[in-house]
Amino acid sequence: MNAVKVKGPCKAAVEIQVDGTIQAPKDPYALKDAYEWIKIEYVNYFTLSGKGTFDGQGALAWNNNCRATHQNCKRHSLNFGFNFLNNSIVRDITSKDSKNFHVHVLGCNNFTFDNFHISAPKTSINTDGIHIGRSTDVKVLNSNIATGDDCVSLGDGSRNVTIKNVNCGPGHGISVGSLGKFTEEEPVENLLVKNCTMTGTDNGVRIKTWPSTPGATTVSDIHFEDITMVNVLHPVIIDQEYCPWNRCSKKIPSKVKIRKVTFKNIRGTSERKEGVTLICSKSVPCEGVELSDVSLAYNGAPIVAKCVNVKPKITGKAPTCSS
Repeated sequence: MNAVKVKGPCKAAVEIQVDGTIQAPKDPYALKDAYEWIKIEYVNYFTLSGKGTFDGQGALAWNNNCRATHQNCKRHSLNFGFNFLNNSIVRDITSKDSKNFHVHVLGCNNFTFDNFHISAPKTSINTDGIHIGRSTDVKVLNSNIATGDDCVSLGDGSRNVTIKNVNCGPGHGISVGSLGKFTEEEPVENLLVKNCTMTGTDNGVRIKTWPSTPGATTVSDIHFEDITMVNVLHPVIIDQEYCPWNRCSKKIPSKVKIRKVTFKNIRGTSERKEGVTLICSKSVPCEGVELSDVSLAYNGAPIVAKCVNVKPKITGKAPTCSS
């Protein structure tokens, strides 16, 4: 099936039920200028349900991805774009092998993913599972996400987001950001990540902001609780010097202010001895960061923590900071 756009407003609730498999073209350029393969927008009370699979057939696109080549190039299509939806739900559906992000949520209010499944290999570059931006009251519940980038990522303007009972791996974990790259970014507020498991991921739970960029937004009331790490490379991270591929400067500190962040009851195994890394901005140091019962092991021994421009409150069993 080629690209499809369903656009409201509609006079009544709309439900789409899919129980089979729908495939996108294998050719990365067949969808032409469609940035989302399936786009749903401006609908109240929308439901996508069923046991079906939306297969983006993205293998040919991954090696020709803009992030893979580090060059400006034509963007490939996401599997789903959910834009400006209210009181809506996606349940029991599978997104497979997207050419780009699997799901982009933009401008939505009261949107829930329940028993949603994302399936792609670790080699699928830049295939974030669910990216949320400028949306309020979004929930990701009881879901399994395996992909080549962030399992769930929060862009600017994400408020009141709950992620519970999610299995992530492979992938890059659950991330706030990256933020601060652009001038007109909105704050990220009130995130709860609870009862989640990260298995073999590059990162566990992370906040990332760019240095040497104009954005000066805020990140506040971020809570990671009851998280299990299974052989995670970087389990707990605040990185305000986020600079992938070293293609930016770190000379000017990030202008993004981070405050009221808790990492509570985080257990399991780290692939590095430095299992907690909190690198905050020199110009706007992190405030109100708490490590509570963070018990991670590396080769059977306790991990250590590195902290820069932050003095976290330590409660229960948790590593003390070194700079």
